[in-house]
Amino acid sequence: MAEPQIIWFRNDLRLADQAAVRAAAAAGPVIAVYVLDDETPGKWRIGAAQRWWLHYSLVALAADLKKMGGALVLRRGRPAAELAAVAKAANATAVHALHHYEPWAVTEEAAVAKVLDLTLHDGAYLAPPGTTKSGSGTPYRIFTPFWNALQHAMPPGDPEPAPMIRFAKPPKSDDLDDWKLLAADPDWSGGFDVWTPGEAGAHAALDTFADVAADYEHGRNYPAKPLTSRLSPHLHHGEISPAQVWAAISGRGEGPVSYRREIGWRDFAINIVQQFPRLGDEPNRPQFADFPFRDDPKGLRAWQRGRTGYPIVDAGMRQLWTTGWMHNRVRMIVASFLTKHLLIDWRHGERWFWDCLVDADYGNNSLGWQWIMGSGVDSSPFNRIFTPVGQSEKFDGGGAYIREWVPELAKLPDDAIHAPWDASPMALKAAGVDLGKTYPHPIVDHAKARARALAAYAETKG
Repeated sequence: MAEPQIIWFRNDLRLADQAAVRAAAAAGPVIAVYVLDDETPGKWRIGAAQRWWLHYSLVALAADLKKMGGALVLRRGRPAAELAAVAKAANATAVHALHHYEPWAVTEEAAVAKVLDLTLHDGAYLAPPGTTKSGSGTPYRIFTPFWNALQHAMPPGDPEPAPMIRFAKPPKSDDLDDWKLLAADPDWSGGFDVWTPGEAGAHAALDTFADVAADYEHGRNYPAKPLTSRLSPHLHHGEISPAQVWAAISGRGEGPVSYRREIGWRDFAINIVQQFPRLGDEPNRPQFADFPFRDDPKGLRAWQRGRTGYPIVDAGMRQLWTTGWMHNRVRMIVASFLTKHLLIDWRHGERWFWDCLVDADYGNNSLGWQWIMGSGVDSSPFNRIFTPVGQSEKFDGGGAYIREWVPELAKLPDDAIHAPWDASPMALKAAGVDLGKTYPHPIVDHAKARARALAAYAETKG
């Protein structure tokens, strides 16, 4: 009789188009295991919003396995020790898993490989990280040539359906509720009901996006329009594969072509992580190591809570706090505001996103913040400073996004909602807005903040 095969799930919580599941099922009876590891990642342990998502994604995966006659074994601790314990109880030695590339994931895999027969499979990205290289064989550090090269290897292979699985008798499992993944202080997940974690939820989201994907190119920058995919948390948790997304949106015009670049950026980010494992902690450009950031706890708190006095910034931060997600255009606006208008260290923003985003991906999050800061290997220059009012007028002209997330400004006319401090006293009174009371004055003047940021940058360039 074939030896039981352990499937080690991590951020790959699906059964279809999952190479580790397919290989394990072909080799023998299966034991499905998820290990919650809060130790190996250190300060990069998953944040509160991700923990909420993980709880419900594990519920969905366990239900899918149960329908097939199996169960999901839950363990908490170091993966090598917990998987070894499962293997001993099940008389198994073989472990199958998808390959992950975050620095702590690499550490985990090496530790498991020392005690068990670990086979790692590709499938978390469009192409295996490290395989897209220049003609001279070096890894890319600039996105556009990386993307051009990656496209030569596309499309990815056809997605595979979930295999037939025979299950071995599972050993003892933790109770998911005992992990208290839903506990948060304060409980800011009241708006998370807009999400449906799990493989079925991922495919429902993909179906919804596929219907509007043709409009993605011209609508993706407008936060009030429902034209973004909202697939990022499903991709991050591996409830759907990039190949499945690629296949579903093929043949639907220019919009999908543009969206594929976003999936390609995800591949690019993890390739940069391979080259710079400390991407989330250290600037890629050495001249930013001693950048003169300001220590401003009050400003940081105002930014976190959406109380900066700049409506588009506050709308984005409140959307994040309420739903665990923020429109990508607005992510750039709020990140630029924190790092340049307030001169607060980008790592404070990165960590806030890590805790509050349901799609908080180490590569994407770190690369995005360094892109805005200008400290990344491929980044926007520091002196590109987003003008909040200009961005707001351009991408939320009618103010619909602001009205949704900053309701105290909802009655302001379109020409006043982007900069209420410039509105007439009559317009403010008619809208029920009392600046400084019902809505804050701007915590910083744009022109002065811009000049201060450029001066700090000049000092850095020294």
